[in-house]
Amino acid sequence: MDSTSTGSAASHGGRDKPPLRELVRRFLQLIRFSHTVFALPFAALACALALATPANRVWSPPSIGLRLTGVLLCMVFARSAAMAFNRAVDAKIDALNPRTAIRHLPSGTLTPPQVWLFFLVNCIGFVGSCLFFLPNWLPLAFSVPVLLWLLGYSFAKRFTSWAHLWLGIALALSPVCAWIAVRGEVVIAEPADVLPAAILGLAIAFWVAGFDIIYACQDANFDRSTGLHSIPARLGIHRALRVSAALHVSMLLVLAVYPIAFPQLSLNWLYAISLAVVAILIVRQHTLVSATDLEQVNFAFFNINAVISFLLASAAILDTCLR
Repeated sequence: MDSTSTGSAASHGGRDKPPLRELVRRFLQLIRFSHTVFALPFAALACALALATPANRVWSPPSIGLRLTGVLLCMVFARSAAMAFNRAVDAKIDALNPRTAIRHLPSGTLTPPQVWLFFLVNCIGFVGSCLFFLPNWLPLAFSVPVLLWLLGYSFAKRFTSWAHLWLGIALALSPVCAWIAVRGEVVIAEPADVLPAAILGLAIAFWVAGFDIIYACQDANFDRSTGLHSIPARLGIHRALRVSAALHVSMLLVLAVYPIAFPQLSLNWLYAISLAVVAILIVRQHTLVSATDLEQVNFAFFNINAVISFLLASAAILDTCLR
């Protein structure tokens, strides 16, 4: 073997066995870890509202710390498992799409066994993190059904154009599950206690489905040509953007009546100001994209929605702390 061949083999081996730090970086990129910002603030908000809402407090301060830790771990593990699963089952589709062909599995920077092992570890971590909530047994009982719903999204595009709403419901589960994790004993005694979290989840479902439709406009032609389902592929980009706008108006309406429907949450002026800013950001998001110009989709998708999530949750949490 000559020196050139040896160098190639060494180079190939280096790619096959990257340093641990590089491998971790690739996994974080694989699951778009930075996108956790979409759901985590709302889980934190649900925890704050659950703790501040008057009710029969059946928990003690030490258990609160454990439960909040459990919520954080569950969020990270569940989302990581869902994203890894999505990348694994969509690897062949991603390889055909020029926009996604550079992802880790199609490009070979991660191997299928690595991704499946990562997925399995996160599934175990998610279910195991539910033990933090004991003696509240509801999170553990619901852990597998919730995980199955999250994983099911990866197949939704194969049979329904409303896969966007499936994703919306997946993220909407974050405040509902966080509420149940914190107030499980109260929910068992009074199932209607979870209603504030469920209505917040409804707003999140509208929000996420709306911006996911905008994001899916990039692949409208590809989805149509390969038999995949999406609102842009079915209706065309122009009408899809109208559906997205309608969903976002629905989100704003739900959030506007939220403090009125649940006065016990004491969401006041900070929440109102943040909601006004969110409305402006939503309008801005829709002015950045059009049927003839999708250049700003990524900015509209990530930057603006990250601000919306953080701003609304932070303002509402501060409102509960200042009352």
